[in-house]
Amino acid sequence: MTHTRNRKAPYNHRRRRKRPPLPPPRRRMGFRFRWRWLALILVLSFLGYYVILLDIKVREQFEGKRWALPARVYASPLELYTGMRMTPKTLAQELKAIGYQKTYQLDEPGQYRLRKKNDFLITTRAFGFWDKTDPSRRVQVRFADNEVKYINQLQPARKRLSLLRLEPQLIGKIYPVHREDRILVRLAEVPQTLNHALIAMEDRRFFEHWGISIRGMVRAFMANLKAGKWVQGGSTITQQLIKNFYLSPERTFKRKINEAIMALLLEWHYSKEQILEAYLNEVYLGQDGNHAIHGMGMAARFYFNRPLKELKLPQLALLVGLIRGASIYNPRKHPERGLERRNLVLDTMVEQGKITFTEATFAKAVPLGITKKATESQFPYPAFIGVVRHQLRQDYREEDLRSEGLRIFTTLDPVIQKLGEKAMIEGIKKLEKKYRQTRDKALRKKYRKARNLQGAMIVTGSENGEVLALVNGRKPHYAGFNRPLNAKRPIGSLVKVAVYLTALEKSHTYNLTSILDGSPYEWINYDTGEIWNPKNFDRRVHDDIPLYQALAKSYNVATVRLGMELGLNQFHNTLRRLGIKREFKKMYPAMLLGSLSLSPLEVAQMYQTIASGGFRIPVRTIREVLDHQGKPLQRYPLSVEQSFDAAPVFLLNYALQQALRNGTGRKVAKTLPPKMVLAGKTGTSNDLRDSWFAGFSSELLAVTWVGRDDNKDMGLTGGGGAMVIWGDFIKAFRSKSIAPVVPSSIRWRLVKTEHGTERIPFIINQ
Repeated sequence: MTHTRNRKAPYNHRRRRKRPPLPPPRRRMGFRFRWRWLALILVLSFLGYYVILLDIKVREQFEGKRWALPARVYASPLELYTGMRMTPKTLAQELKAIGYQKTYQLDEPGQYRLRKKNDFLITTRAFGFWDKTDPSRRVQVRFADNEVKYINQLQPARKRLSLLRLEPQLIGKIYPVHREDRILVRLAEVPQTLNHALIAMEDRRFFEHWGISIRGMVRAFMANLKAGKWVQGGSTITQQLIKNFYLSPERTFKRKINEAIMALLLEWHYSKEQILEAYLNEVYLGQDGNHAIHGMGMAARFYFNRPLKELKLPQLALLVGLIRGASIYNPRKHPERGLERRNLVLDTMVEQGKITFTEATFAKAVPLGITKKATESQFPYPAFIGVVRHQLRQDYREEDLRSEGLRIFTTLDPVIQKLGEKAMIEGIKKLEKKYRQTRDKALRKKYRKARNLQGAMIVTGSENGEVLALVNGRKPHYAGFNRPLNAKRPIGSLVKVAVYLTALEKSHTYNLTSILDGSPYEWINYDTGEIWNPKNFDRRVHDDIPLYQALAKSYNVATVRLGMELGLNQFHNTLRRLGIKREFKKMYPAMLLGSLSLSPLEVAQMYQTIASGGFRIPVRTIREVLDHQGKPLQRYPLSVEQSFDAAPVFLLNYALQQALRNGTGRKVAKTLPPKMVLAGKTGTSNDLRDSWFAGFSSELLAVTWVGRDDNKDMGLTGGGGAMVIWGDFIKAFRSKSIAPVVPSSIRWRLVKTEHGTERIPFIINQ
């Protein structure tokens, strides 16, 4: 049998098997595997990085400066002492202004009771002043003949008090840029009832969950569905805090995810107590114009004009009810809705065992008790606040004033402020009415000019320069042009005190009885060729006149001659020493008669130095500045610098007393008590555009200006306009007479005058 090697064997279909498919190349399979893991790692890294960023955001803001707090400006505290001149009506008004409630039972701070119209029982509030914290006391204040007869402390220990200091009135705020308003409260100071009501309504399992509550979301959905309206929210207190504190109000899926993550992070880092305290200070509870009311502390003041810790169950339930809709349940605009919402909070607290049914029943019977107006935001002294801000900018940045929650204690005396406002408002009406009703044609012609009058008044303490009152126009509560600070007008004869003080310092040459030349005077301006011929106001020539009479009767020609003899440079130097800081480009003779323009505040500074006996004391509105925790930041102590010797100032003040008694101020002197000795000076600018008066007693100095904002002629002199308002104010204040200390170099001599023989002071030169 022959075997052939290349012969092909027949194809056997049964025996041949199919080969399995080849696996993919190993390199390709490894790439896909690594790509998927890489993508997963990148996603997890991104999510981790995103969570880290959220965590940083949560911790930085929560641990740092959480809120921009407005600066709070307070008036001077009311200090009662035995012998103080005050009426019971005034004390009742002051207690009401600081939020005290008139009641029969004095079981809480911030309450008072009036017995027999002159006997007060008061439970004071504790208050942290700049020097110490005054505790709460129960006291008795007895009046007799419109004076404080005595002050007795009844609790905690019975004793007689020489001084009782009440907390000051809040008179203004300096708001942050975002216009939010809040008063920070500590959780330890918050009534426990408020916490119970808050948790009952907003987050029943607050102390159990970790920031989010699935059960709470489901329960809220079912409750809202059953009620057919929104009665519960699904967010926890932590989520609400995150939403208000960190996130925008937009409703998107991304924001809800961020809210949940950040809520978990917040719970991870901080305790429930810290979160609850932050929520109580952040929650939005209303709107006051363009100012948002945030936090329970501010809401208590806004709606009830009382501190949060003084509120009871009905008031606290109302505040909690506002959380779900501060505008919907606004108790001032919608009292029925507010009442219904408050009662729902009370019922919910009963259901959860936070209060008893009886407590809820009694609470429901109590009216809302909302103040008619938001007294916390009613600040009636905008011009004074403007001066405060002007002085604060010398020491603080505007950003700090708006955000650091500073507590600024000022010098404003609300009692004196009210007297000044009344004198200004009624005085302007009286001046306008006087010319309207007269039968004299000449005066009726003046009336056409004496319309649309405005005014300004600054009252300071004679010895310390503290601004006690500041009145801006016939509508002093209107936040318009600040005349006391910014109205720079010619001051007229008010400037003459600088001329005569310059002369009296030269005691070897001048004294009060020195004879001045009042003959006609002519001055030529060689630069322009103009001739200036000053005239007396009465258009008469007064040849030889004693120095003190020339000032008292405000003779222009004698003053100019005296000023030119002394020298304009000496006159300018005296203005500087009196406290005038304004720069003058050039000195010229007309300035001796008041052609220079100053604001009422600058005039007050000038006369402050005279009223204080020659000591230059800066006019100030600020006493102390504390941070929001009550720690002192900046002290504004009394600054005193002796600018003039006491003797020449004593002589000048004597001449100013004569000016008020026998000179240009004699009209108002006739309306004052006969034994009242005051000093003052009138001022009138050219064409009767500005009416001024500056006068002082041993207690206070008051500078008054009357004019028109358009600077038109009004037909009023200093004695016929500003002095009338000044006199009404002094009479209402019942000021004490001047009783200056007589310097050792002063001696008295009998001198014959036009009014008879008078005792005139002289300086004895050594």
